Amino acid sequence: MERTDIYNKLKEILVKIKPSADLTAIGDNTQLVRDLGLDSLTILLMALAMEKDFGVRFEGNPQFTTVGQVVDYVEKAL
Repeated sequence: MERTDIYNKLKEILVKIKPSADLTAIGDNTQLVRDLGLDSLTILLMALAMEKDFGVRFEGNPQFTTVGQVVDYVEKAL
């Protein structure tokens, strides 16, 4: 799966769990909390949806702060 495919799927997930998030300029350095307005619950929902949609498992307690970190994790796990 290409990195752009992961981004597109992540955007679909974010639209479902946080419709008010501004995803127009999403990139590697986009902050999950500051820029997208996610809180701990929406980050958990995002992780659960990504596990289901991508078939990956988030092991341990990864501390993602940026979109790029999430995409990197999924990219490596696939």
